[in-house]
Amino acid sequence: MGRVATVEVSAGSGALDGALVMPPRSRGVVVFAHGTGSGFSPRDRAVARTLNAAGLATLLIGLLTAGQREEDADLRTAELRFDVGLLGERVVAAIDWLALDVSVGDLPPSLGRLPVGCFGAGTGAPAALIAAARRPHRVAAVVSRGGRPDLAGDVLALVTAPTLLIVGGRDPEVLRLNRLAQERLGGESRLGIVPGAGHLSEEPGALDRVAALASDWFVAHLVS
Repeated sequence: MGRVATVEVSAGSGALDGALVMPPRSRGVVVFAHGTGSGFSPRDRAVARTLNAAGLATLLIGLLTAGQREEDADLRTAELRFDVGLLGERVVAAIDWLALDVSVGDLPPSLGRLPVGCFGAGTGAPAALIAAARRPHRVAAVVSRGGRPDLAGDVLALVTAPTLLIVGGRDPEVLRLNRLAQERLGGESRLGIVPGAGHLSEEPGALDRVAALASDWFVAHLVS
């Protein structure tokens, strides 16, 4: 899997908890953005393991700061998970942190030289797209899994990074919204439909298919 480090990413007056995995001779790094604030969901971890096996480093982060009790507040009101502007700022903070090119534990100071991808789920998808629009020279590819890219609104036209929108074939409303969002993207895009899969890709083999699609997309666009 590679070397693992627990990290903190500065975000305004708070900090985001993260888990960084860096395989030997990593060829790129992918930032995971999850809309509920948790960057450590079992589905995200499963996809990250597939990316690690393909030689890509992964940074899973919680997009809400525990120190400001944002996660507790969101559990009560569910408001922050739909604040895609805030979530987008947090993904940008993670991308900028990678560019600092500093050592993390026993990891080498080479993160800043790796091409960056963003993987977003739920409302983490528009957050990833907002970050790609704000850091076009850093983000080389985006993948959305069962996400709501439509919530990025007018920002979609500013996204030039190649973008893959993965949706379950049995998730018709999200599929409709992803089709609408795809029409507004400013760069290369593809809609990847996983047959027989619902919103959470819980069906046998569905998450494996999601991970394979994401891995192929990132390898194709991050690895020169």
